[in-house]
Amino acid sequence: MATKLPVGAVNEPVQLRASALASAPNLPLIKRGSSDRGAQTRTQKRIDPFARFDTFREKGIWLNIPGPADTVDQDKIGVRSALADVGIGYIGWTHNIFANNQLPNAARTSIANQLYMGQNPTFATANFLIVTYDLSRLGIPDGQIVVGAEQQYWTWKRPGPDRMGLNTLAYYQTFLDRKFELKLGYLRNANEFTGTLFAGVSGSNMFALFQAGMSTNAAPTPAVNLKYNLDDHLYNKVSMQRSISPDGPYAEITENPSGLNWSTANTGILFVDELGYKSKAAPGVPDTWLRAGVGLNSGRYKNLADPDQQRQSGNNFHYIAADRQLWQSDVEGTPSRGIYGGFSIMGAPPDLNRISRYYELRLYAKGPFDSRPTDLISLVASNTAWSKVAVDAALAKGQLAHRDTTAITGTYIAHLAPGIYATLGLSYIHNPTSITHTAQTEHALDLLVSTLIFF
Repeated sequence: MATKLPVGAVNEPVQLRASALASAPNLPLIKRGSSDRGAQTRTQKRIDPFARFDTFREKGIWLNIPGPADTVDQDKIGVRSALADVGIGYIGWTHNIFANNQLPNAARTSIANQLYMGQNPTFATANFLIVTYDLSRLGIPDGQIVVGAEQQYWTWKRPGPDRMGLNTLAYYQTFLDRKFELKLGYLRNANEFTGTLFAGVSGSNMFALFQAGMSTNAAPTPAVNLKYNLDDHLYNKVSMQRSISPDGPYAEITENPSGLNWSTANTGILFVDELGYKSKAAPGVPDTWLRAGVGLNSGRYKNLADPDQQRQSGNNFHYIAADRQLWQSDVEGTPSRGIYGGFSIMGAPPDLNRISRYYELRLYAKGPFDSRPTDLISLVASNTAWSKVAVDAALAKGQLAHRDTTAITGTYIAHLAPGIYATLGLSYIHNPTSITHTAQTEHALDLLVSTLIFF
């Protein structure tokens, strides 16, 4: 989901993404007489009254946020239709998460001294409202204005802090028969770059990119993104973004809770370039997404070997990721249903970043049962390699320190009703804290429960 919330590690959040996917029912093809075809056409019109709202869904992001058909309110009293008549669309959602370590002797502590999500029973909520205006009615190709707000609350403040402010303020349009896509404004590039085929894959972590400056849902920054579509599948996307604080999302949000500040302390310009190949599922054609990217940041970072020396610029990151549908379980009906596999590799310099490497393997299934065609099951294994510079510095001080964190997370996301999802998961984490630990915090087994409601 656009909602990116910590579920597992430490002072550095691991992301829990709740499913934002719902496939409308696919009608069987009827090839008998003309009267049957006419009946089918009338049926399609009766059960698909939401096609007119497609143009109001936010453009330019990889995240597949549901359309009005998969919301609680849909268009029951005609509010959505009335707004669409004047060019306005909206989507809102609330994402609520609970995590709790199930192992005995979990080293419970005060909330103020908590070291990772789940060490104490931990609750978090994030609430969003996105409003769009269709500029194509004014002759601008695919034109759109997007305005969004976000509110979040945590019982454990470290991944937060609590805030209410801007989520996005963007202008989007295409050029030259959609060869180019332009998006500019206050953007959250976490929803514009890398990602996964399905946002419901729990356990995935983008903090390796956030630490090097990429903007997030709770910390949007001024940016200009330009995507060049070489053909229907191959693309290159670049961004010039004001980086978030070199001291991390917590420092960025603390200094700029509204999200409106043009800059914060020690930030610079982050350049991101992603090359990718994407092919949507079709009968006999598997869903595929390959992408690789780099980022260069002019912001001023502390050197972890000597934090007291003068800050230095030149931070960077790189990543490569791939997701592929391995088997289609409903080829003629919903070809996106089936089993998927994927991996991600991310890296950043160990002298400027606490995470130097991140590795992830994922296996997931969309629509695992015919009776549950929009549910999602995922199993994610990850390894976070901490900065050798920071680990050696901690060991030199006589602290207990570890060089990596390993996590295995399994989740089931149930689509209970239009707009309503519930997630139940279990995550085993070896060394759930960041770099340093105590004898009681080497292992965690977090129970994960979340709800996601769209309106």
